[in-house]
Amino acid sequence: MTFPADRQRIADQLNLGSELLYLSRHDVEHLQLTRDAVVELTRQALVEHGHRRYEMPAKIGVHPYDNVFYHAMPAYLPGPGIVGAKWIECYPDNPRRFGLPQTTGLLVLNDVESGVPLAVMDSAWLTAMRTPAVTVLAAAALHPGATTFGMFGCGVQGREHVRYAALALPRLETVYVHDANEAAADALITQLQPELGVRIIKGESAEAVTKSAEVLSSATVILREPLAVVKDEWVTAGQTILPCDLNTFWDPRTSHRADKYIVDSVEEHELFASMGYFPDGLPEVVAETGEVLAGVKPGRENADEIIVNSNIGMAVCDIAVGHAIMHRALERGVGLRLPL
Repeated sequence: MTFPADRQRIADQLNLGSELLYLSRHDVEHLQLTRDAVVELTRQALVEHGHRRYEMPAKIGVHPYDNVFYHAMPAYLPGPGIVGAKWIECYPDNPRRFGLPQTTGLLVLNDVESGVPLAVMDSAWLTAMRTPAVTVLAAAALHPGATTFGMFGCGVQGREHVRYAALALPRLETVYVHDANEAAADALITQLQPELGVRIIKGESAEAVTKSAEVLSSATVILREPLAVVKDEWVTAGQTILPCDLNTFWDPRTSHRADKYIVDSVEEHELFASMGYFPDGLPEVVAETGEVLAGVKPGRENADEIIVNSNIGMAVCDIAVGHAIMHRALERGVGLRLPL
């Protein structure tokens, strides 16, 4: 699959400059863009990023409350001609206080040639899909022979990580899951075990999961002060750790002693560090995720390396997947056309 970047296809279906396409959460979810397609679009965007063929400033934001952030995430991919921005909010207490998702947002896409808005869409599904796609692409590159995968956090992101791991790791046999809320882990297993060809086991503890899996990922809460749920002494040679929750879930000592510390975006990690999300300091970064996928810099070079790869989400991936969603919606007549 390639980026659907034909401007004329859009102009044939949308009155550019006079209307835009609005896609609700229901619209986006029911367009049924496959996980294989999301993985491939994400891979292409990461490779573009690895080759420096992009423009993407570090996230800027506002912070009404402690541990809450709103981020503006603009990006431009000149190769396929895609430009847009995601406006995303993170409220860690939303599930407990209001029964709402921790993360919500909107994606806006524009026409590169004229600048006019093309589409506005809910970005919850998109974010939930492209985040685990990045994780498993990195896992496949850094630990291609992995037979075991450990997932911390069994919410929406956790479930999709398990699905994507089964898709992208060809030798995967067993997935271990853990959540502070045991009911969430049970629900994940009940839902996913019938559909996946790997064993899914609820770990007895965070320590047990850490010591059982070659590849580990976490999608929990994002907080300034590290929770350090996974202790450094539990991590052993040869493991690959792929956090989606910054420095929150893991003992900071692990990232600092890792043989390689890789991030999706150096600029964005430095920004979060300046905001206090790495109180022990940002570890030395040896490469970006896209550079590894593009073959610009090496990933795993020996079996005993401990590798930590922190991926916090990049707008280049959002606009690549969002652009494909927009094309599919136009082709199928999905969404609401709004006058400009």
